[in-house]
Amino acid sequence: MVFTSATRPAQRWDNLNCDRGEISDLELACILCGGRHSTMDHWQFMQTMPKDPVDMVDDLVKMGLYKENQLRAADNVNAHELRKALFLKRVGRGDPKRERLIMGLCEQAGGLENAFAAAFGPQAELFFSDSIRNSGATRREFLRNMAVGAALVALASCAGGGDEPAATEDAAAPVDTSSLEKTELQIGFIPITCASPIIMSEPLGFYEKYGLNAKVVKMPSWGAVRDSAIAGELDAYHMLAPMPIAMTLGLGSASFGVKLASIENINGQAITVAERHKGKVNGPADFKGFTIGVPFPYSMHNLLLRYYLATGGLDPDVDVKIRPVPPPDSIAQMVAGDIDAYLMPDPFNQRAVYEGAGYIHMLTKELWPGHPCCAFAASDEWINANPNTFRALNKSIIEAAGYASDPKNRAEIAAAISERAFLNQPTEVVEAVLTGNFDDGNGNTLEVPDRIDFDPYPWQSFANWISSQLVRWDLQGDGMAAKVIPEKGYDTVGQDIFLTDLARELAEELGQAPPSEIYRTEELKFDSFDPADPDAYVKEQIDKYGV
Repeated sequence: MVFTSATRPAQRWDNLNCDRGEISDLELACILCGGRHSTMDHWQFMQTMPKDPVDMVDDLVKMGLYKENQLRAADNVNAHELRKALFLKRVGRGDPKRERLIMGLCEQAGGLENAFAAAFGPQAELFFSDSIRNSGATRREFLRNMAVGAALVALASCAGGGDEPAATEDAAAPVDTSSLEKTELQIGFIPITCASPIIMSEPLGFYEKYGLNAKVVKMPSWGAVRDSAIAGELDAYHMLAPMPIAMTLGLGSASFGVKLASIENINGQAITVAERHKGKVNGPADFKGFTIGVPFPYSMHNLLLRYYLATGGLDPDVDVKIRPVPPPDSIAQMVAGDIDAYLMPDPFNQRAVYEGAGYIHMLTKELWPGHPCCAFAASDEWINANPNTFRALNKSIIEAAGYASDPKNRAEIAAAISERAFLNQPTEVVEAVLTGNFDDGNGNTLEVPDRIDFDPYPWQSFANWISSQLVRWDLQGDGMAAKVIPEKGYDTVGQDIFLTDLARELAEELGQAPPSEIYRTEELKFDSFDPADPDAYVKEQIDKYGV
């Protein structure tokens, strides 16, 4: 049958319906939408649709696709947001994860309008241009035009498996952003995979979802992050998990109140040894005499390295030289011979293998499975001045961490964060880290899915272990940590700085399943940590290893 402009609206709809069994079994699936009708029928149907938007809406009402109450509801929808919702419905196929990637790609296409036109063709301009300005149409007609476009998108895609067309489905409710104190934000980050939730939230749209125009700002070193935080140059920061404790207590800098809002990543580090030492390093004792790089004194990298070396009978302050090296400089310093090894965040361990500069001696997950590394943090002052913005920002990052925790999303994330503005690394290097499928530089191809993982929950037992090691190693050299932390109390320090309860609340709002407990026994490679008695743990370590 050939459809004509005289065909009744209901008849046109009935003849296109892909789900009512009225199409010949001999017809192939439509190449445009996959429905059980010929592509020619699909094209003919679209050609018979009225060209005038206001006439079209009358047909849609007669078909039962749109009702007056739906048109009234459209009056409350911002035109740009509706265009975005329709675009995502058509191209995103209803998959929220796919939609986030699409919005990032739209930016590269020159904006949503360009991407929309590319997806829907020249008719997009007819139905979604500003009719009020260009043709003098009433606001009601303009909104009707948008409603028509919604129906056309649904009809063109033949979405949905039931009798109700997709155009009648309610769009996801937008996030209320009316109470935000500030929307233009700058968030400092170091270009490492640990920062994936913070970085990916810009190109994949997690910040935008919560009404934030947040730009991530690449920083050269952790010292620069700390100094910029104190100077008030950033709104929030990517920090190493021990930094908020150290900064708040005045260890390594003037006292400056910082809260750890959520954990960015767990695991995700490695000990990498220079290629020139291959075959000579089999355990911690073999590092004697080495110069070893870590990204910052108050880092999990430094604390885990010291923990490991001590089990081999080495005093980290005597038998080796540990010095801070900005992660982006680590490979160059290794090649130049300035350092013999490093415990660094990725992708610099994998990049060393990629460049033939070194090999991976040990993943830090072997020292402590599920250990924290990096975190999202903000100052006490900024949080107090922007409580609603802080909550929205933290929630966007917790949602991003949940997205990153799904292995199926890792390749997509690797592509999004590898570009020059972010990590500036070969995508295959970043993907090897995030997927856990990698070469270790020793001729082994390994599959370790949790080489890096993403769990935003800030366990208080993390805080207590970090504090115990600050006491043990006296990094400042004046005994201040050993005095102030036990005096204040490990639990008090942790619960004042790690916002565990807020992280749980936000995660639950997102449908995640965070723990209800705040402490747990941490199982490390060489011992177990009871967060209820950190002083006993430190004493046991010193008695056993002498340091």
